Amino acid sequence: MDLENSAPTPQEVMDEMARFFTSEAFGNPTLTHKQGWAAYEQIMKAADTVKRFIGASSPEEVCFTTGEVEANNLAILGSVGEFKGGKIVVSAVEPLSVMFAIEMFEKRGFKVLKVPVDGEGFVNIERLSEAVDEETRLVSVGLVNNEVGTIQPLREAVELVKDKNHDAIVHTDASDAYGRIRFNVKELGVDLATLSSYKILGPRGVGTLYVREGTKVERIIEGPIGTQALWPGVENTPLIVGFKRASELAFTSFESNVEHMRSLRDLLTDGLLGMRDTILNGPRGNRRAPDNVNVSFLHCEGESLTIELSLRGIYVSSGSACTRRLLQPSHVLIALGREYEAAHGSILMKVSRYHSVEDIRHVVEAFKPAVERLRAMRPAAGV
Repeated sequence: MDLENSAPTPQEVMDEMARFFTSEAFGNPTLTHKQGWAAYEQIMKAADTVKRFIGASSPEEVCFTTGEVEANNLAILGSVGEFKGGKIVVSAVEPLSVMFAIEMFEKRGFKVLKVPVDGEGFVNIERLSEAVDEETRLVSVGLVNNEVGTIQPLREAVELVKDKNHDAIVHTDASDAYGRIRFNVKELGVDLATLSSYKILGPRGVGTLYVREGTKVERIIEGPIGTQALWPGVENTPLIVGFKRASELAFTSFESNVEHMRSLRDLLTDGLLGMRDTILNGPRGNRRAPDNVNVSFLHCEGESLTIELSLRGIYVSSGSACTRRLLQPSHVLIALGREYEAAHGSILMKVSRYHSVEDIRHVVEAFKPAVERLRAMRPAAGV
């Protein structure tokens, strides 16, 4: 049973993509023959679909990329690259594709400020406002934290930023919000927003960057210009079509799907916290994404627990999926104030509309012997 973001792509999405791997609209969308026009039409339909679900003004504000990482890099490198100096402000819990990108500018002499968060992962709004001044080029705060599910008060944050510096570009990685909570980029007031296909069970290798009309962003990849000004080359029509179909499925019966995920999230959370020496990472209730569960198991290594559970047919992530092979504690959990042991013992899970109550109960029951077995191997921990 898969409780990762990387759950299998639904058959409805696979069926939709299959038609575009053969003769239907497989042409180069930059060319003006029949197949080229057919492919271009599919790309524009996909852009229009994403536009509707995030409240953008036009499909031209939606740029398809190869995924979340590239979209975040395009947002940061593309909007700040023209400047020779200045300030970049981010929350301390942004995903590594944001953190690594801003480090490039820190090496070039930019001042980078990482705004602290509280014990549940909420950014300190007052500190954020204090960090912004006339030298600020970019502010990046994720709408939903990818590890602990915290839903940030983003609209309030954007208003404070724009009051201090109207020219500062505001970016949000909304990949873990899209398809799980309703949001409107216009109402939020952001200039740039990242989305990911695979995080809504769509195909890997495709995502988008919303670019508000009038926001100056430069290409970070050079090549022959295709159908998108910010992304040169030939678009992968089948994957873009798959992203479109996954988006449609995510927003079909949206409210009931979210309520279903929320009930499964709480069932899983309560079941795991019923075990001794466990800690919930992130907030509870409606301030948390409906699919996110992140629990630390003290006296138990997260990496070992993922292996133990996989032998029982259950697949989870240890802390941040982006750092799981580095044997380092999650920077997000450290920012929340977790001790190293708690951070190392964290397990991240995502429920979906496809999971059932029986699935979650099975997972909880599987955790108990797995955790007990690993804890028994650490007598020095007093367990």
